[in-house]
Amino acid sequence: MAPSSYPTTPDGRYFVAKDKLWRKTDPRLDEATRQQWVNELMRARRAVKEAKHAESATALAQARHAVNEAKIALGERGPVWWEDGAEDETGKHPRNSTYAKWWAELNSR
Repeated sequence: MAPSSYPTTPDGRYFVAKDKLWRKTDPRLDEATRQQWVNELMRARRAVKEAKHAESATALAQARHAVNEAKIALGERGPVWWEDGAEDETGKHPRNSTYAKWWAELNSR
C-alpha cells in the first residue's frame, strides 16, 4: 500500500506519486490474501532486478509477467475494483482527470 505521505483521492481509489494517479489495492481483499499477493509482488520485483543484472531476457519476461499477475490480483491493474462504472484514470496527472478540482484545492493550501 502507498505510504500515507502520498495524497489519496477522496474516494480512496488512487494515490498520487510523481504527479500521476496510481490505483490503490482493492480494499475488499482480506488481510491474508492482500499480504500473500504483496509477498508475491515483492518476490517478482526482486526477480526483475536479478534478471536485469543477469541480462536474461527470458527471466526478465517471466518476472515482469509475475509482477503483472500480482498487481492484477491486488486490484492495482486489470479490471477496476469499484462498481459505479467510473473509468480507470491510472497514469493521468490529477489535473487532467476527474480529480482536477480536488488536486487544485490540495495544491492551493
